[in-house]
Amino acid sequence: MNARIARPAAAAAAAAIMLASLSACGGDDAAAPSGKAVVAGVEVVKDQKLHDLLPEKIKKAGEVRVATDVPYPPFEMYVKEGGTELTGLDYDLGQALGAKLGVTFAFAPQKFDGIVPALQAGKFDVAMSAITDNKERQKVVDFVDYSQSGSGILVGDGNPAKITTLDDLCGRKVAVQAATNQLDLLKSHQDACAKTGKGKVDIQTFPKDSDAQLALRSGKVVAQVLTKPAAGWVAKTADGGKAFDLVEDPAAPGGYNASPNGIAVSKQLPELTDAIQKALQSLIDDGTVVKIYEEYGVTSIAVKEATKNAAVD
Repeated sequence: MNARIARPAAAAAAAAIMLASLSACGGDDAAAPSGKAVVAGVEVVKDQKLHDLLPEKIKKAGEVRVATDVPYPPFEMYVKEGGTELTGLDYDLGQALGAKLGVTFAFAPQKFDGIVPALQAGKFDVAMSAITDNKERQKVVDFVDYSQSGSGILVGDGNPAKITTLDDLCGRKVAVQAATNQLDLLKSHQDACAKTGKGKVDIQTFPKDSDAQLALRSGKVVAQVLTKPAAGWVAKTADGGKAFDLVEDPAAPGGYNASPNGIAVSKQLPELTDAIQKALQSLIDDGTVVKIYEEYGVTSIAVKEATKNAAVD
């Protein structure tokens, strides 16, 4: 249920809360021409064997052209409001992949609905923009899957209502942005709530995520349901991490109704897909990926295996 099946209105709202804290996450992590980069405190160096897997055109250019839609925190953001320097989970992961492969991952903004057509037209080689891997998109691009994410639960600092699962929302007031997958999730859970005897979720809808968070701050609701990556980022950054907590349900580590997110690669570049998949697995194995995800408060959505086209529907 990653919201980047389509662009949610929540993205811009979430961005406004966190821009002040971004400078610590990006800027210094750009891949050096030598094929070395420091990302999330980890030095990543070029692996010649992986470099050799790259298509000749990529080796010759020395870069991979990456499309991304900004902002969509915590995956892609600007370091400073009104600026052009990028940061975010996707950007940092791109810099690590580039360093491992010995090329630069050159990110350029592209509206989300134009990303796949731009890949098909050859304007970009890959896209890193929290894109949901699904069968429909697999017809025109290949995916290297790097996270598994769905909906998460945001609660007040210290979790005063002791929310641990979706069932704990039954019979309580819960905030959610209107017209989102998360609203659909709460509605679909009402029958399960009725069976608990606690009553249905008292769903409070808001036009923006930021409005829902104000309701949570003021105690008008006990929780907010939003995408898990966004919830993790808000919990980590709002008021220096002292305003909210992210609920971690062991039964849904990536979030509720989680689906794979992938790096989309042009089908014209199968060697690049293979190289990125192997480079990502190397970064998973040495712990770099977890370090990057920790920076953005979303460790639980990381995958343990770099798969290709993992979506089954």
